[in-house]
Order: sequence, then C-alpha cells, then structure tokens
Amino acid sequence: MHDEDANGPDEGPTIEASSEMEEALREATQAVEARQTPGGDAEGMQPGGSTPDKMTIELLSQELQDLKRLHEEKLKEFDEQSEQLLRLQAEFENFRRRSLKEKQESFKFGHQNLVKDLLSTVDNLERALEHGAQNAGTEIQGILDGVALVHRELLGALAKHGVKEIEARGRTFDPAEHEAMGQVASAEVPPNTVLDVLQKGYMIHDRMLRPARVIVSREATPEEAGSGDRE
Repeated sequence: MHDEDANGPDEGPTIEASSEMEEALREATQAVEARQTPGGDAEGMQPGGSTPDKMTIELLSQELQDLKRLHEEKLKEFDEQSEQLLRLQAEFENFRRRSLKEKQESFKFGHQNLVKDLLSTVDNLERALEHGAQNAGTEIQGILDGVALVHRELLGALAKHGVKEIEARGRTFDPAEHEAMGQVASAEVPPNTVLDVLQKGYMIHDRMLRPARVIVSREATPEEAGSGDRE
C-alpha cells in the first residue's frame, strides 16, 4: 500500500482538521489508489487477480469526494462562527464605551437643568445689589451686605460644580459665546468689540448654559463721524 497522505490541495482554510477526519481521508485515498494501481496489494484485487470493476472505483471516489466536501463545509462553518464571535465582541466593546461615556456625561452635566433654574436667582441678586448700591442708605447697608454674602456663596457653590461666567466686556464678539442684542457706533474700540453686557452668560464645564447678551461696537457712518466732530 502507498503511504501518501490525502490531505487535499495545499491551498485552503488555514485551520487544521480533526485527527479523525485526517485519518479517514488518508485511508480512503490509500484504498482508491491501491485499487487503481496495477500490481497493487492483494486487498486491491478481485478474486482471481482481476482488477476492481469501474463501479467500485467510482463509489470509492465518490466517498472520498463526499468526505472532502464535508471537511470543507465544517471548515467554512467554523470560519463563519469565528467571524460572528468577532462581531459580537466588537458590538459589546462599542456598547461598553457608550455606557461609560453616558455615565461620565451624566456625572458632569446631570445637574445642568438645576443650574439653569438657579441662574435667574443669581440675576435677581445682582440686580438687587446694583439697585441698592445706587440708592443705598446707612439703614439698608446691612441688608445689602447680607445679599452680597448670599450672592458670593451661591456663585461659589456653582463654581464647585463646573459653572463659570463667560467673559464678555471688552472682548471681541464671539457668536459661540455671545448673543448680540444691538450695535453702537464707537471710534474708541475696534468694530465687533463687546461694549456692554445686558445679561451674563455661563458655561458648565465645556458646555454652554446660556450665552451672554451683549451690545457690540460698529464703525461710525460718515454722518455720525461728522456729527461727532461738530460736537
């Protein structure tokens, strides 16, 4: 009998077949070759020394092809299952990252709506302090000092949670941070410079809570410039 190994063509799936499959393929190939080789082993001969008939050879060849096909199908099935496992692992990793990002954002911005509600309180305290400073008498100075203390404590608490005021006055107008409520001609500063702040703006970490409402400078027209010179 021949000792050749019927492992199929060199090209094909990179994974190894099971030892049982390899043994079956080898034995089937050896049997077919022994029966087809003149002067082969006695096992490959019909009684009386005649060669096997054509039907027997075809049956054995078909058996060998069936085994090879089954082998290839199992390898293909294994590859498909491996690919599916890789997809599931990638989907799980994406889900884990999304969950972590959502958790971090919830920690940073979960109190955003509460802060927005508190900003109107900050505005009212500042208006009270501004009005009181203009009309303050000795009898209400103590009250104003108390209001100023509450205002500072509130701003300090907001700062601990990542809230900060947007700088506006004297800066170049930035539509990402400022909301222009009007323009005023000015020769003292460059155009698009914030002249006045009507309402302060605030950020929470790197996210906008509300923009600063501002008055912006513009170039004076010839008529406005001439009027200024006459004055």
